[in-house]
Amino acid sequence: MPRSLQLVLIFIVILSALGTLLAVITAAGVSSIERRHPPAGFFVDVKGGRLHVLNLSPLEGAEDVPLVLLHGASGNLEDMRLALGDALSRRHRVILVDRPGHGWSERSPDGDGASPARQAVMLREMLDYFGIRRAVIVGHSLAGVVATALALEEPSRVAGLVLIAPVLHAWPGGIAWYYALAAMPVVGPLFANTLALPTGLALLDPTIAEVFAPQTAPADYAHRGAIRLVLRPQNFIANARDVAGLHAFVTAQGQRYSALKMPITIITGDRDEIVSPRLHSLALAETLPHSKLIMLEGVGHMPHHVARDRVIEAIEDVVRQASGMR
Repeated sequence: MPRSLQLVLIFIVILSALGTLLAVITAAGVSSIERRHPPAGFFVDVKGGRLHVLNLSPLEGAEDVPLVLLHGASGNLEDMRLALGDALSRRHRVILVDRPGHGWSERSPDGDGASPARQAVMLREMLDYFGIRRAVIVGHSLAGVVATALALEEPSRVAGLVLIAPVLHAWPGGIAWYYALAAMPVVGPLFANTLALPTGLALLDPTIAEVFAPQTAPADYAHRGAIRLVLRPQNFIANARDVAGLHAFVTAQGQRYSALKMPITIITGDRDEIVSPRLHSLALAETLPHSKLIMLEGVGHMPHHVARDRVIEAIEDVVRQASGMR
């Protein structure tokens, strides 16, 4: 056998062994993550998937419209519960949900579950399950486009919108390399099942610090927010496909925002380096003169954590407006 062929075969054997080792490490890591962060709620079957939902209610029945809290990219319902859900549930019925493909929610790998429009339909089916006719929708970051998609397609179901550091319009530039890689067929699943988890664990703390900058994350945020769930292969792929398809979707949907007539409050930080306040929040406020824009000085991408009281005040105001419009 020629030496060159021997070297190629040796390389293939080493690469295969390394891939197998990384796959075993990933499987063990996934098992550990799932033990530490089991489902907190229950499951609602919808077309094209199954949603993990947590229903929080005050001790005495709330008479106003309920709240639905939607998390952004790389997150799950624990982020919104930690920041807002528990506090708001003292006075209101609060529905927390893992968006399709995130946290413990599932979506068909062969469908269009990455589309914000499809996710909006699945959320509407969840509202139907609970018999909720109208709700105030609160969406952070990428969930801003899901919340507005629901409001555009089902305006009678959305009593009001609170958009926190939302993604709403097209932006210049691309997406992070790991999103582009994980969203690819064949290569994406291979990457997600071998390298994504160990790489993600190594980058987790600096990534969280970047997302919260210039503020700091709450103590033990990675654990309390169950952030490591996104490193599981199926979650990682779903998250990447959400982000990879986002630009095309907002390019089309961005032309329709003038149709939104319900009470809308947009909250953003003027130091947000993740989602541009100018391109997204300010642009929507200019399109919708009836909306309210709250620009938080010195705040980054996570207002619901670092300016919680101000965000809750804004949500309460939208609830009052929505309750008065029945």
